[in-house]
Amino acid sequence: MENLSVESVVPDPIRQFSIFMENKVGRLSDIFRLFGQREIHVLALTTLDTTDSAITRVVVDDPDQARELLHEHAIAHSESEILAVEIAGEHDIGNVLGALLETEINIHYIYAFVSRPMGKSALAMSIEDIDLAVHILNTRNIKVLTRRDISR
Repeated sequence: MENLSVESVVPDPIRQFSIFMENKVGRLSDIFRLFGQREIHVLALTTLDTTDSAITRVVVDDPDQARELLHEHAIAHSESEILAVEIAGEHDIGNVLGALLETEINIHYIYAFVSRPMGKSALAMSIEDIDLAVHILNTRNIKVLTRRDISR
């Protein structure tokens, strides 16, 4: 029987930071000010708010600098790989979701990029099988982004 494993096709994956913070006025602003001081650009973000804490997920143009900064300031965080795809507009969202649905790939969450070089739109997604998703999206001519694609 032939082995049908999918080889990783994202050589330079996009990293996402999940920053855990107390739900306090100005805390998010403080963290973004630190990013700004190091010229780390936030390209995508989403925040999940609870009664006493929040999780802010960010994609930045320089994850190595961001990781160093978060460690230096003892800011609680985790880091993970996400899938990012380029879209021309809202009509492409259905194409991306449809391709993943046909392959029964579960999407944990999705959010939009705030900005990207060249002004193109993009989606950031946490999904259960990135390598398979990349393979499927590539067969549908949906551009999967790498870290190089989002760097300034």
